[in-house]
Amino acid sequence: MKLPLIYSEEVHAALDTGRPVVALESTIITHGMPYPENLKTAKNVEDVVRKNGAVPATIAIINQAVHIGLSAEQLEWLAKANNVLKLSRADLAFAVAQGRTGATTVAATMICAALAGISVFATGGIGGVHKGAEDTFDVSADLLELAQTPVTVVCAGAKAILDLNKTMEVLETHGVPVIGYRTDLLPAFWSRMSDIPIPMRCDTPAQISNAHKIRSALGLKGGQLVANPIPAEAELSREYMEPIIAQAVAEAEAQGVAAKALTPFLLGKILELTKGKSLIANIALVRSNAELASKIAIALG
Repeated sequence: MKLPLIYSEEVHAALDTGRPVVALESTIITHGMPYPENLKTAKNVEDVVRKNGAVPATIAIINQAVHIGLSAEQLEWLAKANNVLKLSRADLAFAVAQGRTGATTVAATMICAALAGISVFATGGIGGVHKGAEDTFDVSADLLELAQTPVTVVCAGAKAILDLNKTMEVLETHGVPVIGYRTDLLPAFWSRMSDIPIPMRCDTPAQISNAHKIRSALGLKGGQLVANPIPAEAELSREYMEPIIAQAVAEAEAQGVAAKALTPFLLGKILELTKGKSLIANIALVRSNAELASKIAIALG
């Protein structure tokens, strides 16, 4: 069966000529931000990648195909679309087969990027182990995908709504290298750092790209996670964010929100409680991650 991949003209030309390409997820457009901020951010992040010498490839499922790179018209359509599925490994093939419109999470974006021959992916924050997972078993598929799919993922740490200690434990159990970019402590998404040590550190994109190459040469499965702290000027402090996150989690529990609906609910509630500050910080950290990912992709050659 023919692989159902459709490349944008820009991405197709880049891959044909060996130019560096950076994968971008689409759930940030459909489930992470309200319109029109989602469209502005998507365009802005793509421009950051281009300005840093790489080509952006926003990934989404449209009309029974995996689209590797979206046109301006497709980006706008997706930003306004309703009933878009939030896709991970479990339902990616189903969405393609059924002709459903789907936005890719970290896990699904990694799968599609690897199929397309793209080795670097920039996102905001990965999913992880939710608070209370000892009772709910709510653990993101992102963590297992990092253990098996050979893509370097640049993020601002796991989303701070999660149990960061348990998230790091699961990553360690599955042999996922977590690399702090110019930091020895795990970033906490909106905040520059938590109190959790990171076992590895790199201070240049070239060091990160070299680690990616060596993993491949050694035949090691999986990718690597690069934790890039949010720019200092955009940070929301842990002291400010922790009670807000606790309130959002309590409201989700009271309303019985769970599974795939949980993260969008929490992010929306935090947006409300911070009066928009979390969205401004989110945009800043995604831009910063896109810049670093572009430099890593260039170093990979």
